[in-house]
Amino acid sequence: MCGRSVVVRGSGFGGRRHHAEFFGTEVEKLGPGAKVGVALSVLGPVALSGVLLVVLVPGLWWIFTTYFWIAFPALRLLGSGLAGLGGRRRSRPAAADPERDLLVALRDRGEMTAAGAATETSLSVDEADRRLGELAEAGHLEVRVRGGGIFYALWEAEERRIEGVR
Repeated sequence: MCGRSVVVRGSGFGGRRHHAEFFGTEVEKLGPGAKVGVALSVLGPVALSGVLLVVLVPGLWWIFTTYFWIAFPALRLLGSGLAGLGGRRRSRPAAADPERDLLVALRDRGEMTAAGAATETSLSVDEADRRLGELAEAGHLEVRVRGGGIFYALWEAEERRIEGVR
């Protein structure tokens, strides 16, 4: 018997991202409401046909158990959509005032760069840089340059640090 080796390429292994599909629809591109709608449009007919099968032909009730191959992915999609709807409601107040989030992060960390502010808030680096620059120009923040980096801090943080040293 001759030994052969087989190399399989494009099989989804090796760090490739798997795109979840539900009957040809890429679910990652759907919003939470659309996920719920698609899931219910599948689960509704499955439940209705199951009830009709049990009522009209009670001796074949066991056929309904084979429907779960389609119900399980739809239930997962429904759960994902409902979780997305709940998460969107919870995140609205935090995103309503990104400047406040930025100031709270500055208060907690003492000083930070625009990139650091972007990691602590929902702002992009460019947006954090613009907002920090505006606050500094208005005199609300202290600007420090160290090692080629621009750091922003609240004025009170400097005063507290000086008082702590004395």
